[in-house]
Amino acid sequence: MKAYREISRTKKQTLGKILCLILLQITMTEVRAQQTYMELEHITVNENVTTIITASEPVHLVDVSTDKVIGDKPIDNTVRLKPKEGGHQDGEILAIATIITERYRAQYALVYTTRREEAVTDKEIELEERTEYNNPAVTMSTREMAHYARRVWNSDAKIRNIKVRSNRMEMRINNVYAFGEYFFIDFSVTNKTNIRFDIDELRIKLKDKKVQKAVNNQTIELKPAMILDKSKSFQKGYRNVIVIKKMTFPNDKVVTIELSEKQISGRTISIAIDYEDVLNADAFDKDLLKEE
Repeated sequence: MKAYREISRTKKQTLGKILCLILLQITMTEVRAQQTYMELEHITVNENVTTIITASEPVHLVDVSTDKVIGDKPIDNTVRLKPKEGGHQDGEILAIATIITERYRAQYALVYTTRREEAVTDKEIELEERTEYNNPAVTMSTREMAHYARRVWNSDAKIRNIKVRSNRMEMRINNVYAFGEYFFIDFSVTNKTNIRFDIDELRIKLKDKKVQKAVNNQTIELKPAMILDKSKSFQKGYRNVIVIKKMTFPNDKVVTIELSEKQISGRTISIAIDYEDVLNADAFDKDLLKEE
């Protein structure tokens, strides 16, 4: 019996030591977590205030670590955050918000405040808050794309034979460049009427070269990676550069650029680019790649 009590005492001591180690580990984990939170930039939030965070480039991912805060991405470079109502204490860290863009990431501790006037309404991600991030999904940033597109827009036209005329307007392709995983298509429109053209839509499509029966005619809408000029109207002249991801398509298909006008006049003009023209796209000249 004495030996049994000794074994039981030893087991209890061992169990006690294990429990102490577990509690110590939990405490250390909580301390490390608090230290991590303290190192992060804090943003004070309140359930009656929408907090807007703006990035300098498109946001690819937003992660909020708990369900105490809700949010969305209304436009490419903007994140909206707001705590859910009820049960929050003043100074409580509700969540960690992680924002990943094309080239960097930023993290913020979202701290609850009971005073509405202390909540942050508008926040820009500052340079010192950014951690460089090599996003595998991004081969060319929007900033780089815009830089090269502006160079193309300012370059001389090398293509002279792809143009169409309609409604006393002329649309023509000036250049087709290939760079990385993208095609840069430079086109322009001349309006020979006295009526301003109010742009409704600029659309890029992959269509059958020869229109057959309606049931067999296939049109695929292509989403451009970028449209350089966002102008909504022009009087006499218009020039733009669109960027699309590289692709291959059969010889019986063409890429069309279609510019349509708002009602009432509703003019539309479109131009087709054959696969052969895409294959002959120029690689970027050294002059276009030079920094300004």
